[in-house]
Amino acid sequence: MTSTDFPSFGGVAGSVGANLPALRGHNTALVLGLLRAAGEAGVSRLELAAQTGLTPQAVSKITARLRTEGLAAEAGRRASTGGKPATALRLVPGARHAVGLHLDRDELTAVRVDLAGRAVAVRHTPLALAAGAERVLGTVEREVAALLAGAAGPPVLGVGVACPGPLDHTSGVLHRVTGAPEWDGFPLRDVLAARFGLPAVLDKDTNAAALGLAQGMPAGAGSFGYLHLGTGLGAGLVLGGSLYRGPRTGAGEFGHQIVQLDGPRCGCGQRGCIEALCLAAVARGDLPGAARALGVGAANLVELLDIDRVLLGGRTVLDHPEEFLGGVSRALAAQARTRGGPGTRTAVSVALAPGGARTVADGAAELVLAPLFGGRPPVRQAGQGD
Repeated sequence: MTSTDFPSFGGVAGSVGANLPALRGHNTALVLGLLRAAGEAGVSRLELAAQTGLTPQAVSKITARLRTEGLAAEAGRRASTGGKPATALRLVPGARHAVGLHLDRDELTAVRVDLAGRAVAVRHTPLALAAGAERVLGTVEREVAALLAGAAGPPVLGVGVACPGPLDHTSGVLHRVTGAPEWDGFPLRDVLAARFGLPAVLDKDTNAAALGLAQGMPAGAGSFGYLHLGTGLGAGLVLGGSLYRGPRTGAGEFGHQIVQLDGPRCGCGQRGCIEALCLAAVARGDLPGAARALGVGAANLVELLDIDRVLLGGRTVLDHPEEFLGGVSRALAAQARTRGGPGTRTAVSVALAPGGARTVADGAAELVLAPLFGGRPPVRQAGQGD
């Protein structure tokens, strides 16, 4: 992958293509995105042309190249409607793999996935993020080596890394991670790319999760907020179908909205952050209080962004799903009642995020896969100069 292979991040499969040589990578990504979305049933060349706006000749050239590279294969023939039955093409998921890493404050989850985003190998190990770079990097290297053991597998496109923010996903540099301030300024993406000899991508854990979740939703599914409550509290935002990071990767610092003036001290240095209130309530066994605090934050988010749904994840939520689903649902229902008369406003839906404990790690792998299917997060090539 190079920086000119794919369009800027935010494109979606099915967008109109362009019959220009300079956009060969863009057009290929559109076709691959449609093949991925079609699944095993596949899609015909004429359907690909209709959905991308490319000429049938351009589609034929692209699909021929994809078949040569092992990325596409025949999926059978369509039923005839009077003419020659059309041949359907499908993605070959096992043709390439990607690695996703979730570096939490106390645990590392590593996954190896195919092009369809399905995990083919998973590893979990304890991790002390606050123990310093060398110890953490040593653990990461060992786990990735074990994940990739067996040279007979398909080529690995790269490594996606998701960890707590704040950070700058464009430069691949960490900032003052709550609870581990010694990482401030550490170029994690570049270091891992050099150590693995693979392209690497870095993003916040909540952004990675939201990106992965968005891939599983139908086109036009709208906007949602993914709220992750584990060792910390954050949000990933998908607005109008696209992941929203903000220009400084600052969007989604959900846990550090102040909801209680002069409240308890938060690890970020402020007082009264919703993260501090939630984690303190969990620590003292007050799950209804933690769920109520999370619900207040979710209602604030809905009020601010008018999103369509809220998805909940993170180990604390997964340990007590009914408690948190109920608390957040009640908060959003109360909000809906106060913002309009009966029947004029429906409460935003709340659900557990699909993926369970692997939601973030799977999303980290999607950071690598996204360029192939129409989006381009910033990627550091191994050995690439600044």
